[in-house]
Amino acid sequence: MCSACWQRRPERPFVQAAHLAARLTDPPVWLNGFVAHLAAGNAPARACTMITELGRLLGDQHPGHPQHLLERARRPGRSMGSLARALEDYFTAEGLALPTDQAERLADGRRQRRINAVPAPLRPAVARFGEHMLAARQRARRAGTRPRTDHTIETALATVRDLARFLAAHRGKEDWALADVHDIEAFLATLPKARKRRLTVLRQFFRFARTHKVILADPTRTLTAAAPRGFTGPTIALDQQRILFRRWTTSPDAHPHEALLGILALLHGASSSEVCHLHVSHADVGDRTIRLGKRPHPVPLDPASWQVLQRSLAHRRGQRTANPHVIVTKGTKAGRGPASAAYMSHVLDPCGVPPRMLRCTRLADLVNAMDPKLVAAAFGMNPEGVMIYLADYVDPARLPVP
Repeated sequence: MCSACWQRRPERPFVQAAHLAARLTDPPVWLNGFVAHLAAGNAPARACTMITELGRLLGDQHPGHPQHLLERARRPGRSMGSLARALEDYFTAEGLALPTDQAERLADGRRQRRINAVPAPLRPAVARFGEHMLAARQRARRAGTRPRTDHTIETALATVRDLARFLAAHRGKEDWALADVHDIEAFLATLPKARKRRLTVLRQFFRFARTHKVILADPTRTLTAAAPRGFTGPTIALDQQRILFRRWTTSPDAHPHEALLGILALLHGASSSEVCHLHVSHADVGDRTIRLGKRPHPVPLDPASWQVLQRSLAHRRGQRTANPHVIVTKGTKAGRGPASAAYMSHVLDPCGVPPRMLRCTRLADLVNAMDPKLVAAAFGMNPEGVMIYLADYVDPARLPVP
């Protein structure tokens, strides 16, 4: 056998694992199972590289307990390494170790980068505000209420960072006590569409600053963010919906992931998060239904949607992965995690329509055509969240002819 054929031979990782077990004095009992896990989700050459690295960790004098081995396999930096990710997926699935705190480390790094971008004179108050939000999250977890997510905290720090840079660059102020209502109004005017969201964050920050004696008066106390309560976002016209439907059901140019997300959002009001976390086990072949997110009932699929789902499953089988999700990318092929939010946000770029616009179009049509309470019950939403899609205008075509 030539070298090129041997490099691609599927039995190569198992042969190397057998040699590794022969060299070890006391090989772990989970070694064969982990090698099978590596061989199922990686190319033979990549699996052998990770087995070699695993052999160096098992051959030193440190404890070989799965939890200790997982911690020693982690690399410093933003990525924990391919071997550490594979060990974490296998050990947590088999109940041999607890998950690592890699997500918390990455979130801490993102928060610190936002704080470091604040001008130095204004930075200490922002850092204390970040610690205050983290402490409030811990209290919310202990109380069983809804804690802030990492994304919420990072968005708040980014807003305060932008305000601090605006004050230093455009208003010549390097002390939070010098900020007044005119500065806040000028900052909010830079992004008028984000006024309500940014003003909410600034109120929280200045309330914290006044409590901790950083400022004497709250400059946001008299500001308002008047905005229409109803839905004001863009929707898709019916003729464009037909074009997209034909693209995702008949055109071979559309990627299976694009067709799946587009059809489920257009016909069933699915969000990108619901499609991202869709598992293969969530599809019922007998009833032709799927489980979407936290919806209380299975979603029945029409023939077009079922055909698109089968196309995505066939694409997944071609990847030869053990990932339980329907949408599997190159980055998640070897693991068990869902596709990233960045990937899902760009799946529909070829057709030029974001997933949120498709979902809003479907919700607006359903709410105005039937009882909003039924829509809320079917989607697992609060009635108040559905009522914003109830328009004041009635289509003349739906009125009875005199």
